[in-house]
Amino acid sequence: MPLKNQLMNDMKAAMKAKDKLKVDTIRMANAAIKNAEINGRKELTESQVVDIIAKEIKMRRDALEEYKKANRPEDVDKLEQEINILMEYMPTQLSEEELTTIIKETIQQTGAQSPKDMGKLMGALMPKVKGKADGKLVSSIVKDLLG
Repeated sequence: MPLKNQLMNDMKAAMKAKDKLKVDTIRMANAAIKNAEINGRKELTESQVVDIIAKEIKMRRDALEEYKKANRPEDVDKLEQEINILMEYMPTQLSEEELTTIIKETIQQTGAQSPKDMGKLMGALMPKVKGKADGKLVSSIVKDLLG
């Protein structure tokens, strides 16, 4: 089932179950998808929808850090729940070991040897792990392996 249809079906089910947080979270994701379709003047592909959901998750993770610094536990809890809801629509995430293996293979393929080669390596690596791993985690593993 296409991801957009799954989002709509899950939103209807959440409405019936009176799960306000899930309804609101899916509604925000649908709005972001619809805005991208309007701006691009075409229907999005499945991978573009995944990219938008990943972007929504990243925005929430960034806000999460700020709320933690501001000592706002009720907002932190809400954002964590929203992230968990959105993660249900992402492809299966790679484990740290799987990610490290893919990074090592890509380092060999690109010939990257030092932190100066990070841009070239990330350019080759991100299409392989897009939507399957958090960019910050990928970046930190790459820095450890090159650094």
